Amino acid sequence: MAERFHFDAIVIGSGISGGWAAKELCEKGLETVILERGTMLEHVKGYINALKAPWEIPHNNKLSQEDKEKFYVQSRHYSIGEDNKHFYINDQENPYEEKHRYDWVRADVFGGRSLLWGRVALRWNDVDFNANLKDGHGVDWPIRYKDLAPWYDYVEKFTGINGTREGLDILPDGIFQKPFEMNCGEAEMKRRMASTFPDIKLIHTRVANITEPLDGRSACQARNLCMRGCPFGAYFSTQSSTLPAAAKTGKLTIRNGAVVNRIIYDETKQKATGVEIIDRDTLKTYVYTADIIFLNASTLATAFILLNSTSSRFPNGMGNDYDMVGRHLMDHHKGTAITGEVEGLEDKYYFGRKPGGIYVPRFKNITTQEKNFIRGFNYQGTASRERGIRTDEIGGALKEKSTEPGVWKVSLNNYGETLPYAENRVTLNHDLKDKYGRPGMTIDCSFKDNEKAMFKDARDTMHEIMDKVGLKNIHSEGEMSFPGNANHEMGTARMGHDEKTSVLNKWNQMHAVKNVYITDGSSMTSSSCVNPSLTFMALTARAVDYALKNK
Repeated sequence: MAERFHFDAIVIGSGISGGWAAKELCEKGLETVILERGTMLEHVKGYINALKAPWEIPHNNKLSQEDKEKFYVQSRHYSIGEDNKHFYINDQENPYEEKHRYDWVRADVFGGRSLLWGRVALRWNDVDFNANLKDGHGVDWPIRYKDLAPWYDYVEKFTGINGTREGLDILPDGIFQKPFEMNCGEAEMKRRMASTFPDIKLIHTRVANITEPLDGRSACQARNLCMRGCPFGAYFSTQSSTLPAAAKTGKLTIRNGAVVNRIIYDETKQKATGVEIIDRDTLKTYVYTADIIFLNASTLATAFILLNSTSSRFPNGMGNDYDMVGRHLMDHHKGTAITGEVEGLEDKYYFGRKPGGIYVPRFKNITTQEKNFIRGFNYQGTASRERGIRTDEIGGALKEKSTEPGVWKVSLNNYGETLPYAENRVTLNHDLKDKYGRPGMTIDCSFKDNEKAMFKDARDTMHEIMDKVGLKNIHSEGEMSFPGNANHEMGTARMGHDEKTSVLNKWNQMHAVKNVYITDGSSMTSSSCVNPSLTFMALTARAVDYALKNK
């Protein structure tokens, strides 16, 4: 890029929501710059391990001891390996304080976690948007499903999502490409559940992997190597989708290596005028100016930037007049895989390693209320055959047995909602500095009694379901996750009707600074139990449309 410092619009962050903001702004004619702290990563060329065979990846794709020390937080998450560790942040250079364990999973490349997400793409519904008002936990959402429905349509057409139309109120249908077929184990589990539990639905997961060519992207090859980056462009990412669309306009500028320090507020103009960054290589400070700013750094980084953006007008951080910034941090709880064996399929197998498996939408606390917890959970998982028959033999006999497929298993993981507790929050820590001299963060977040009761019920309920549909050798593996590990952090700058209890209005516009918009996870008022990324996209497209009509 040619160095310049004034633009029509600034987007902070290049992940899922930042990429969408840049695309929409550029396509509407605004000269736009993306400020991204991570290193540049080019589509295809940057996926250095995408086409390597398993034996070409060192250490059987496990992290070395040196890597585990460097990525001491990132290595708590299943997704990091030898093949994609260069996508992740160096924890030693970016420390934070944990009052309780919090697994902050962070990318450090252009494209952010759009390169690393699980790609489950689901719509929220009015049960989700009405939940806070109904039970009194958190503030009322300022929007409902009808406000987002046309924007879900809009982003789905561009993103490319495969799935089946099911006619379920709890999981609204969208605009889908043809789905991958269930394998025979998944189909058998669906058949048994439909017979035994007709009110509990099991469907194929809706996933942002295209099955038909779309805008220069090729259909998914079912390799199950998505976490390395996809050279086919089959899954939605900034690199494969929103970046090319933005670049095509000729209005896009990228400034990577830009560690955002603060947003600058002009008290005379009563608006934000620019963004101060630190160059990650030279440590020099620069200021970029624009009329509109979209802050999409991801939930915790967005909270940091707001809290660090102090001025005479905002001594406690931008938009923080009522101590709302940094509060109501949420994440989904997960952690247990409930597994059972399926008999009767010994003569069947499957081809390829399709993305996405099966999904059981929320079915509790919809029309009737459980005694032990409020809100809901879902299940996500798959069916597969073990690699090799179980045996105590060694040598040649073991080698022979390992070539034969083992038993069929169904494995499901529960994902549950977290309530928006004010005490789950982040604050600046001036005694802890990152490599750029900025204050660190203190994260004080934990799952409470409601989440623990829900988690236990989800685990016990699936045990019961698997038993009654005839699965064998049912067991659970793993314990309840820690906050952050679901990688679905939300809250810290929530939407709401009242500036005294929220940071943003119904258009994702800051109550206190009208030319700053926030559409990443920090804007969420509750967490639902549904994967949130598709909602981030819809909120972003909607906010850009509003911002340009109301400049």
